[in-house]
Amino acid sequence: MSTTTTAELLKGAAELFPDEVVTQAHVRHLDLPYGAGKFALITLDNGFDHTKPTTFGPGSLANLNTALDQVEKEAADGDIVGVGITGKPFIFAVGADLKGVELLKRHEDALAIGKGGHEVFKRLSGLAVPTFAYYNGAAMGGGVEVGLHCSYRTVSKALPAFSLPEVFLGLVPGWGGCALLPNLIGADKAVSVIIENSLNQNKQLKGQQVFDLGIADALFEGADFLEQSLIWTANVLKGDVTVERPEIDRGESWDQAVAKGRFIADGKVHGAAPAAYRALDIIAAAKSGDLQAGFDAEDQALADLIMGGELRAGIYAFNLVQKRAKRPAGAPDKNLARPVTKVGVVGAGLMASQLALLFLRRLEVPVVLTDIDQERVDKGVGYVQAEIDKLLGKGRINQDKANRLKALVSGVLDKAEGFSDADFIIEAVFEEIGVKQQVFAEVEAVAPAHAILATNTSSLSVSEMASKLKHPERVVGFHFFNPVAILPLLEIVRGEKTDDASLATAFGVAKKLKKTAVLVKDAPAFVVNRILTRFMGEIQNVIDEGTPVETAEKAIEPLGLPMSPLVLLELVGPAIGLHVSETLNRAFPERFTVSPNLAAVVKAGKRGFYVYDSGKPELDPEVAALLKQGDVVLTEEQVRDRVLDAVAQEIGLMLDEGVVAEAQDIDLCLITGAGWPFHLGGITPYLDREGVSERVTGKKFLAPGVASVPA
Repeated sequence: MSTTTTAELLKGAAELFPDEVVTQAHVRHLDLPYGAGKFALITLDNGFDHTKPTTFGPGSLANLNTALDQVEKEAADGDIVGVGITGKPFIFAVGADLKGVELLKRHEDALAIGKGGHEVFKRLSGLAVPTFAYYNGAAMGGGVEVGLHCSYRTVSKALPAFSLPEVFLGLVPGWGGCALLPNLIGADKAVSVIIENSLNQNKQLKGQQVFDLGIADALFEGADFLEQSLIWTANVLKGDVTVERPEIDRGESWDQAVAKGRFIADGKVHGAAPAAYRALDIIAAAKSGDLQAGFDAEDQALADLIMGGELRAGIYAFNLVQKRAKRPAGAPDKNLARPVTKVGVVGAGLMASQLALLFLRRLEVPVVLTDIDQERVDKGVGYVQAEIDKLLGKGRINQDKANRLKALVSGVLDKAEGFSDADFIIEAVFEEIGVKQQVFAEVEAVAPAHAILATNTSSLSVSEMASKLKHPERVVGFHFFNPVAILPLLEIVRGEKTDDASLATAFGVAKKLKKTAVLVKDAPAFVVNRILTRFMGEIQNVIDEGTPVETAEKAIEPLGLPMSPLVLLELVGPAIGLHVSETLNRAFPERFTVSPNLAAVVKAGKRGFYVYDSGKPELDPEVAALLKQGDVVLTEEQVRDRVLDAVAQEIGLMLDEGVVAEAQDIDLCLITGAGWPFHLGGITPYLDREGVSERVTGKKFLAPGVASVPA
């Protein structure tokens, strides 16, 4: 394709991206050190705000194309000895402009985006002089791929994030990643980057890892990264530095790497989302070394996936996590928030200790734990201090900070001594309403009048918990998810009398804790636990009625959830699962059941349904002996339909009740609190796409064009 055709292609595509933040491609000329010659450096930049990522839409690609017109002529005329490309401070480039991609309505338009990116990026490898990519900051997707088209690459040690995240979103690396990366570093490493890291919650690489994998040819400190990269470039061009890369094994190991990738994909999405498999097909074909055939396959896969539901759901989920999470619906004016200079934690068990550690690390204020005896208090404080020592040992903090944090955590038996000057006090005691009411009564008697009283309850009524207090207006639900340090979600529950100042303070604290806060109504089990309990309750029901455990579990695999229902139950703990189901059964007996088999498992003291003696989950013979089943045996499809219908019904009722502002908040909760995959969009886009929403509620949960192809 000629340069003119490329320009025309991009000009036509630009009309489909009306809101693109266009990236500029500035060309400047430098005299390289050691008399190596004149060099053209292209800098990608979309403005002076260095917090905003540089992306590629048609307008951005057109600007890069124009810059390449200039340097191509200079290279052909012998005016320059090489061309480099880098980004603005801290950001190299983070890929395609997803805002525009989600607006595409036609397959041919999606195909044009793939071809346009390829035609521009390929020009870097087609120049008459060597080309260099300088990964100075965050590089993702197309940002990584533009560098792969260059002859050489350097990377900064300070680079915080480097990835090909497309499979995570429901796409493939479509501008050269699938074809070029395995031919650069080998199929096995490429599969790890493209498939394994993407499906592992979009795991990011650091600069050192990028170098170790062989993606970059040189690694330099961040402070003078570009200067050192240019010195290295001069040495390469003069022949003083020779870049040697290992020969790529195109034998059986290539096929084994692709097979490993399919095994990983099966374990994560169980065939439910096509992106990983399309990427693996291209990687498999790349064994031949025919790059153009690979680029053509990328174009086709990209277009097919852009027009598919999984990609739309993936972009929707990405926007929820990146945008809606930062502007919680219904949150009060942040100016009403009060400062928090000391935190109290009631309880010193594992959950309470995890909370204390989180508050300590993020707020860096005094944190005091209390419990019923000194042994428990000492154990809780010891846990926090041991975790700080682990951070020190891993180099995550220095000795001074470790000493400071350890000095800030303490434990006391006397609540009056510990909480008299605390601004925020959270309880994490036994999940029983009477116990929690007693704890809050004791805390209110000694806490200052302005202190927020927060509860980490997973299912109990915040309003009832506060009902016997003199000042119920300062009680707020603050429900974390386990493991506290990993799962981002924080359900903030407004009780009947919670005032705006208390709620604003809670949201302010959540932001400092770096949590995704979602405002929820004081309804039984709030959002995540209510949906999961209904979901798992139907699984337990069909098992109780007679469907084999294996059939019930396999029925859910096509959703591609992070773990099966019974493995999730094991993680949560059967006793907790039983307790929540009992709570919801009391609230909604017509929909939530209490499984007698689950009750028997809990009574027997079993930690789950499975044993792992063989290295994989197998039904525990002792649990199997406990199960009492009927004679109604369902197929996998029947189980799946029944479970999805139940979930859709519950979501519809929750929205009618105003448990959250919109369906988007339910999806945000499931993604950040339960790890439900991006290709489902949480859950409501999937229910809409599969026709379940309309079958159960008579309408879709989301408006046309939201997580779907625009009409």
